[in-house]
Amino acid sequence: MATLPQLIEEDIQTLNAVLRDFLAQTDATTALVIDKGGFLITHEGEANDFDLTTIGALASGAFMANQTIAGLVNEPNFSSIHQQGENFSLFVCNVDSESLLVVIFGCHVGVVKYFTAAAIKKIADQLEVARKRAPGQGVDLSQLNIANTKDVFRKREE
Repeated sequence: MATLPQLIEEDIQTLNAVLRDFLAQTDATTALVIDKGGFLITHEGEANDFDLTTIGALASGAFMANQTIAGLVNEPNFSSIHQQGENFSLFVCNVDSESLLVVIFGCHVGVVKYFTAAAIKKIADQLEVARKRAPGQGVDLSQLNIANTKDVFRKREE
């Protein structure tokens, strides 16, 4: 099974900077990087009104269900899903074999989709830097058997 590379503080800082830039470009509300098991790795933006741990888990499940549907219609891959609501919408897209980008937004989906490609590339590039730093030393978060990853992935106290 694919594993997430070991991430150090500099990796998270870079990922957060990418997410902040993405939010500024799109005027989206919140952006998350999650692993495909649904575990929250990092996020930027408004978080007080959302249960990001649960959103990450459910977004991952929805994305993986769509991958199954893709196979049923002989499509090799659906790279993203979009769910539209009255106040907020959700866009989930594939970053690499281990991770997803989840965007919560109230703006136009076209703006989010337009800027997503560049953000995904930067996120994937940073994850590759981490992977090369310690080849074969990844972590499968589902093996940790923890219900709340906040103790594993948290921002350092200033």
